[in-house]
Amino acid sequence: MPDVLPPAERLLNLVIALVNTSHRMTKEQIRTSVAGYDQAASQDAFERMFERDKETLRELGIPVLTVANAAHGDDQGYRVDPDAYALPPMELSAAQLGVLALAAEFWQGQALRPDAARALTKLRVVGATPSETDIVAGLAPRLHPAGPALPPLLDAAHARQAVTFTYRTASTGEVMRRHVEPWRLVASGGGWYLVGHDRDRGAARVFRLSRIDGPVRTLGSPGAFDVPASADPRALVASAQRGERRLAWLAVAPERAGALRARAEQHAAQHAARHGEGALARERPEDLPDAPPGTDVVAVPYARTDELADEVTGYTDAVVVLGPAPLREAVVRRLRAAVAMGERLAPAGGDRG
Repeated sequence: MPDVLPPAERLLNLVIALVNTSHRMTKEQIRTSVAGYDQAASQDAFERMFERDKETLRELGIPVLTVANAAHGDDQGYRVDPDAYALPPMELSAAQLGVLALAAEFWQGQALRPDAARALTKLRVVGATPSETDIVAGLAPRLHPAGPALPPLLDAAHARQAVTFTYRTASTGEVMRRHVEPWRLVASGGGWYLVGHDRDRGAARVFRLSRIDGPVRTLGSPGAFDVPASADPRALVASAQRGERRLAWLAVAPERAGALRARAEQHAAQHAARHGEGALARERPEDLPDAPPGTDVVAVPYARTDELADEVTGYTDAVVVLGPAPLREAVVRRLRAAVAMGERLAPAGGDRG
């Protein structure tokens, strides 16, 4: 027995056949030539299947026409009116193309990047002035690559199938095997998060995809759980991000690193409003080293060590990391790598005389 085609695939086959017929297709032709209908157990079963599918297509807005034979009025066939089915010519303004370009850039480095790029290329063809979309270049939010965990987690969340993976916690760096019922994938703050029910802890938890080590494997059968109606994935992610945020204590040269200063000043004002004046100063670790003379000490909130280390490294000697130690070590590694690269390149760029 051949495998029974899913209804959606059978409907698609029917649409393709009726769109491409030169005049019409009779029921007998449909049953013998369109994949999916040949599996009907009897003529009556085929009739019921075809009538149901025909009405479904019409409800979806696909104009399935009934065409009678000119010589035999009772001999009916079917086709899709191509003029009524075809989309009108698409015309996109520069602003509309710009928005689509931003949406495509949002997926840079993600699993769907090739699909987004191909779609945008096709849409540019119908735009009158695609070059004008350059005005929005660089404005798109960027997500850090989610890695190989994103596609299987998306599939598992859609199928409501439990998963297991190895996870590295942010606070302690401990690596543990987790068993999770995936509810939703959320992009927030430049990263991807999985929100779901942690079976090991018996509660809802948030997992950052960049901390998943190794492959994601499915457990059990699809449809094994339901997402609680009261679940608010975005609120859970926001709460987890607040817990992730730490303070970087930086010594900044006068009138340098304006972006860092702006974020630190904003944080100081918000923190003082919540906890009272002087609360930020009380958070300063007692073992924090002394800042170089003439520099200003600022506290900058951050969530990702690598992100802030990249930013601080760009300021070279204008910013010194006082703490925490992992951030300081990350910056030192980058600076040493830059020095080593410079030393390797020096002979090639030096005098040859």
